[in-house]
Amino acid sequence: MADPKGFLNHGREVAKSRPVDVRLKDWNEVYVPGSLLPIISKQASRCMDCGIPFCHNGCPLGNLIPEWNDYAYREDWTAASERLHATNNFPEFTGRLCPAPCESACVLGINQPAVTIKNVEVSIIDKAWDSGDVAPQIPERLSGKTVAVIGSGPAGLAAAQQLTRAGHTVAVYERADRIGGLLRYGIPEFKMEKRHINRRIEQMRAEGTRFRTGIEIGRDLKATDLKKRYDAVVIAAGATTARDLPVPGRELKGIHQAMEYLPLANKVQEGDYVAPPITAEGKHVVVIGGGDTGADCVGTAHRQGAASVTQLEIMPRPNDERNPVSQPWPTFPMLYKVTSAHEEGGERVYSVSTTHFEGDEDGNVQWLHLTEVEFVEGKLTQKPGTERKIPAQLVTLAMGFTGTDRENGLVEQFGLDLDERGNIARDADFQTNVPGVYVAGDAGRGQSLIVWAIAEGRSAARGVDRFLTGASDLPAPIRPTDRSLMV
Repeated sequence: MADPKGFLNHGREVAKSRPVDVRLKDWNEVYVPGSLLPIISKQASRCMDCGIPFCHNGCPLGNLIPEWNDYAYREDWTAASERLHATNNFPEFTGRLCPAPCESACVLGINQPAVTIKNVEVSIIDKAWDSGDVAPQIPERLSGKTVAVIGSGPAGLAAAQQLTRAGHTVAVYERADRIGGLLRYGIPEFKMEKRHINRRIEQMRAEGTRFRTGIEIGRDLKATDLKKRYDAVVIAAGATTARDLPVPGRELKGIHQAMEYLPLANKVQEGDYVAPPITAEGKHVVVIGGGDTGADCVGTAHRQGAASVTQLEIMPRPNDERNPVSQPWPTFPMLYKVTSAHEEGGERVYSVSTTHFEGDEDGNVQWLHLTEVEFVEGKLTQKPGTERKIPAQLVTLAMGFTGTDRENGLVEQFGLDLDERGNIARDADFQTNVPGVYVAGDAGRGQSLIVWAIAEGRSAARGVDRFLTGASDLPAPIRPTDRSLMV
């Protein structure tokens, strides 16, 4: 235990953010660089090293949180990094992007603010990179087996790294022009600077993983041909089919899916554009969808100089605090979140539904018509007399995803079975109905969190390794049927 009285002597203190008026002028991460290290040892000392650490259950990776909290408290950063990497391939990603279900399950959180697990995690890995403690792990011998991984998001990268380290020759296929999947083009720069991806990719290259960009399996290369080339295939293509909004006026110009809008802003930061083809500059922006992707659109619109930003959510406003009856500890509660993007301005409107869009004579969207909704006998129903319209010259749809891409032919060419939710079906080893073809991440689980994607990639890697060699020592932190601890 780090400090038996740590949680009594120290309150919760999180990373400091740069002033709003400063950070809106650039695309750098919102936090003050280096602000965590002076306080993180005290924050790590708040960990009680519980007899039953429920943070382990909150995290699908099974992160050894009390152990690396103890090392961080003692400032043994090398040991802390080793314990952190024992269960997580990419803690610099999760430490910045994960909503931290481990903190919701923290025992201290029963009656006090939880341990800042996420901040401790990112402090350890940033220190490890600065100290040179993150080195390539090159396999001692090669198996002679080959594996193709389709998709370079967190699930695909985790599977690829695990299988490379097991001695297999792994090639990652990515349809975009750069490696990273949604980490690269879905997550804005102000949430995670892409240098963090770049140095992991270089580590993986040094270990032996090969990367093939600009190749979409199903279109540029048939799935059947890919299967002939490799001894096994891991599909980690994500759940990229976005949920649409079929209301009158949807065809108007200026209405885009979030994943049409966000990647262009990231491509500006990569140097591909001077200005994005779709921009919020000077426009009244409406974001439909109250989740993290919607918040990403909000923050992006602010930095592009939007005239106004309004975020709409069909569900009621969540509670500020956990309801001990409907969302008891240690479940992951649905609470009202104020992200860095929301701190920067804009309006959030709950319990509303879009009825139609209105455009100008040139076919450009100008107004969004909405109405308030309420639950009546368990169903969302429009409230009469609440109709109104708001200005909308750019609309982004951030309403989630419904499954993996079916248009590129990958599913049909492999001959894959789907489950009742439209995801690629798999068995207990993450293998599809086609022998030697496995699936990891959102393509098999459905839209989920980054920490689940990494856990899926690690678990699928074990199944592939066992298929190729007859046995495996690789860890499998989750089963395909495991779900978040929620009510």
